[in-house]
Parts: sequence; structure tokens; C-alpha cells
Amino acid sequence: MVAACLVVAAALVTAGIYFFSGVTLAADGTALARVDLQPLAGSLVSVRATAHGTSIPLAVRGGVLTPRARLSPGEPVNVAVVVKRPGWASWALGSTRSERLTIRTPVAHIEQRWLTVPKGHHPVARFDAVVSRVAVEGNTSVTHSRLVSIPSNAVGGSTTVAAAPRSWERLGAPVRVTWFPKTDRPALLASPRPTTKMNPLGPLRFTFSEPVASVLGGHDPSFSPALPGRWVQADDHTLVFRPSGYGARLNSKQTLRLPLDVAVVGGSSSTRTLSWQVAPASFVRLQQLLAQEGYLPLVWSPSGADVSRSPRGELSAATAPPDGRFTWRYPNTPHELTSLWQTGQANEITRGAVMMFEHDHGLAVDGIAGPQVWHAAIEDAVRGRQKPGGYSYVFVHRNVPQLMTLWHNGHVVLTSPGNTGVPAAPTQLGTWPVFEHIPVGRMSGQNRDGSHYDDPGIRWISYFHGGEALHAFNRASFGTPQSLGCVELPLAAAAQVWPYTPIGTLVTVEN
Repeated sequence: MVAACLVVAAALVTAGIYFFSGVTLAADGTALARVDLQPLAGSLVSVRATAHGTSIPLAVRGGVLTPRARLSPGEPVNVAVVVKRPGWASWALGSTRSERLTIRTPVAHIEQRWLTVPKGHHPVARFDAVVSRVAVEGNTSVTHSRLVSIPSNAVGGSTTVAAAPRSWERLGAPVRVTWFPKTDRPALLASPRPTTKMNPLGPLRFTFSEPVASVLGGHDPSFSPALPGRWVQADDHTLVFRPSGYGARLNSKQTLRLPLDVAVVGGSSSTRTLSWQVAPASFVRLQQLLAQEGYLPLVWSPSGADVSRSPRGELSAATAPPDGRFTWRYPNTPHELTSLWQTGQANEITRGAVMMFEHDHGLAVDGIAGPQVWHAAIEDAVRGRQKPGGYSYVFVHRNVPQLMTLWHNGHVVLTSPGNTGVPAAPTQLGTWPVFEHIPVGRMSGQNRDGSHYDDPGIRWISYFHGGEALHAFNRASFGTPQSLGCVELPLAAAAQVWPYTPIGTLVTVEN
């Protein structure tokens, strides 16, 4: 009987020790974790935390475990504690007790990324939990709230917000928050902003105050002129267009039409048509390309690495030309020609080269480097195309004896007597590019005495200034003023000159 009582007493003692020596390891509302020891549990002898196999230093105060190194929100952490039991209890329950816990560090989520902000108010980002630190567009501040004010007076805009729920956490991944003014139509935040300049291959980003599906109804916006590329839906509210190929044409206007009216942030009224001015191209780069492609009597050499032969590389160089230098391509270049050149400024050499380029590429010949000229010049640069045939130049001496000289690729091909205009109708001094080039034509007009002339079958005509042209004419002699402004040449000389004077060839008339 006594033995039985002793057994029961021992069992009761053991049960009491067990129930009053508990150890609880759990997540904490402020720290990483908390370990609670009951009165008979003993003492905490070991605390260890690891994340991805790496040990995390901990501060332990009153059973509260706080990391002494920054952890990322949502990071899994393994915590292990060891408790040493009192000696008098160890005979029944063992000398130590271990507890393990896997914790995922807290994360705070933004509840709404697209905000509608009444006039006169700041946008406010709302989190689903209290945060201790927040960074708006990279500027960090300490807080203790679910609401974070975005310090902006803009009626619409976009910024990034990152937060850390605990003071010992790193800032989480930044989340973009976009806000719009309150309007009666869907609001649109476009980047780049309409009416400003756009990069030919730069992305166009459109963020709507309402989901894309409800705004567009499944229809993509359309570009005019057509723009190669593809649409990508970045999120429920955002469409991004990424141009491809040669993108938007330089020095042009690019228009986008939406299926319904929207209120463009920063605009004065609702619209369904947006437009941008495509970045202007550099005149220096135009000269560089014309030189590289053989349309100038000069060579251009870059100071450093050459431009990448890709649409993106060439388009970048078109708006920000590389450094380099121009040198004359041929020896013995006539001084009449070299005196016309100006780097980076409009001049007749460049104008003639543009006209020749336009003619070679089937474009309207006006001597102006518009969007089509730039598109073709960049495409030629990417493909390494070169103009065949070299460079020609004609200069006419108006003093008697009057001479026409044809220069080509560094050599005088022909010098021939010619006739310029009589004193009442002199051939004008200056330099002009050939603008019409025909093997045979009819010339008619009014003589200085008021009578009319009508000469069919005129051969080898190259018009260069108004009605003035190089052409063949049947005269008894050449070398004195006899024409009504044209430069008349013997038939054989005109026939030899004509193939060298396509549209864009420069003709200089001098004394």
C-alpha cells in the first residue's frame, strides 16, 4: 500500500513538473518571435535563427527575439531555441527541451494602385497593415500607419512606394502607384506626355484610371502614320506600345486614335486623339550620313567608335551625332566647290546632295531632309548602301572667252567653250543644283525684243536655276554671250556632260 502511494505521488510530481515547465515559441507582433517559459521550465540557453542557410544575429530581451540584421519582407526564417531544465526536473523530463518555428516575415500590401484624387488633395497610399518605414520615389521616412501621403501637388502622376512593416526589415519591392483627377470620363496618364517630343524607338506608356478592358473594349488604339511595333498590357490599367524596326519617322508628327474620349492628365479637354512630335534630327548627322553614303565630295571619320549599324544605333546617332571630322574626298577639288562647304549649316553642297538622294530613292525632290529622307538615309546606313558613280561638279566662267568645266572624282573631264546670256538676259552668278534632267525637250519663251521663240528638239538639258540650263545648241561660234540666260554648249560637249549632271549636281556660274 505504501509503495502504491509512492508511485502515485511520483506520477503526480512528474505531471506537475511537465505541466508547469512548458516552453512556447511563437511569432511576435513587433519582434521576430517570442519565447515564453513557464515557472518550472528552466533557463534559455540557446537561440538560433537562420534564413536561406545563413545565421541571423538576434537580440534577446525578456524572451523577445529581435533581428540585429535587416530581413526582407516575406522572407522565411527558421528559429530554434534550447531550454535547460532544472537539475531536480531533468531526471524525469530530460536535461534540455528544444522548440523550432518557421516564420515568414510580415509583408504590407498596397490596397489600391490606381487612385482617384479630389481636387486640392494629396494622393494617399493605403496599406493592408501598419508600416514602420516607407520610401516614396526613393525618399525614406519613419511612420507608424497604414496611410502614407504622397507629397505631390500634380493633378495626376505616378510614383513608386516601398514599405517595411517592421523596423528591422528592409524596404520591400517598390510598387508603382498612379493617381488621377476626378473626372466624368476615364482619365489617361500618357508617357511621354502628348504634344511633347517622343523618341523614334522609345516606348509609349498609357495608364488609365479604369481597367484597360473597360476603356478600350478589346480594341487596340491605332497610329497614323502606321507605326511598326507591338502592344503589351503591363497590368490591368496599363498598355505599353514598343516600336520596332525603324520606329517613328524623325521630324514627323505621330498621332494615336483611341476608341473613345478620355480625359488626358495635363490636357485642357477630353479627346480621343493624341499626338507627339517625333524627335528632330541633327543637321550634322545628315551631313555625316550623306558623306558616308557617297553623296558628298567629303569623307566623314568618327573620333571614336563608329555608330552601330542597327536601327536603334542609327536613330540614336540621328538625334545625338557622334564627334568626328570631315575631309575632302578627292585631290584637286576646285576652290569654287570647297568654298561652299559649312559643317553643321545649310549650304548648296548639302542641298544638292539631298536632292540627288531624293531622286535616287524615288522621293519628291525638294532639297529638304524630311521624315522620308531620314528614314531612307538611316535604312541605307544600316544596310551599308553606297551611291555609285562618284561626284560631279560643273563651273562656268562668264568672262570672255566663256568656258564650261566638268570636274568628276578629282579630275577635269572636259573643258569646252560655251555661251552664257546676253547683257539684256545675263546668266545669273551663283551656285545651284540641277533640278531637271532630260535628254531632249522643247524650249520656248519671249525674246528681249518681245518676239517669241519656240525651239523643239533641244538636246541634253540640265536645268539648274529657273529657266537656265546646260544644253546643246546649234551656233556658229561658242565662247561669248549669245543665249537668253542658258549655258549653250556644242552638241558633242553637251552629250558628254549630260551623263555627269543628274539631279542634284551643282553648277556654279562665276566671272
